[in-house]
Amino acid sequence: MLIRTDETADIDTPTGTMRVHIARPAREGRFPAVILYSEIYQVTAPIERLAAMIAGQGYLVAIPEVYHEYEPAGRVLAYDKPGTDRGNELKYTKPVAAFDSDTAALYDWLLKHNACNGQVGAFGVCLGGHLAYRAALHSGIKAAACFYATDIHSASLGAGKSDDSLARAADIRGEIMMVWGRSDPHVPYEGRRRIRDALEQAGTALEWHEVDGQHAFLRDGAPRFDAALFLQAMNWTNALFQRALR
Repeated sequence: MLIRTDETADIDTPTGTMRVHIARPAREGRFPAVILYSEIYQVTAPIERLAAMIAGQGYLVAIPEVYHEYEPAGRVLAYDKPGTDRGNELKYTKPVAAFDSDTAALYDWLLKHNACNGQVGAFGVCLGGHLAYRAALHSGIKAAACFYATDIHSASLGAGKSDDSLARAADIRGEIMMVWGRSDPHVPYEGRRRIRDALEQAGTALEWHEVDGQHAFLRDGAPRFDAALFLQAMNWTNALFQRALR
């Protein structure tokens, strides 16, 4: 399916204007929407290519700039130590409530988009995996695909490093898919078990995968990129969204 990736929108949120990058089918029509939450580096080239992959399956993909309160519109943090340090600083500066209000504002905006059919899911990697999980706490999100989500097991996202993500597992009403690399130092075995136990106890509609991969194995062009796992992950994702959003 041919797509277009040349659109952005600046939308209002309770904490200021947030730029959103759009990838969607080029043909006319209304499609399910997927909010794609990035890593700590915001909308990098690998994130744009990931969005294109999802959009090409027939989805309207919206990528918010998650640090819009602290960085100018369009700012991309580099995959280097200064960029990593800044991204990590901001994920512990921004209040969790502001991440959530961004999701609510973007959800409402998508429902009014002329290419959206009213069904909305979420997808995220790293920090974005946690944000996709928190998006699933929103009653309108039908499915969330969360890849190597950081800080859930430690409840340490946001200002004060104290979030309620696991404590609110029972609030998830849609389907959720969690995917982990078994060699990921950011989410060790005990952390993964803590997350799964909470979701199982909450009775969540859960799909769970642990693969022989490292953190950020979806990021193409990086040493940890695993092309075979990438294709497998996209198959899982497409099956989830076909089932829940169509």
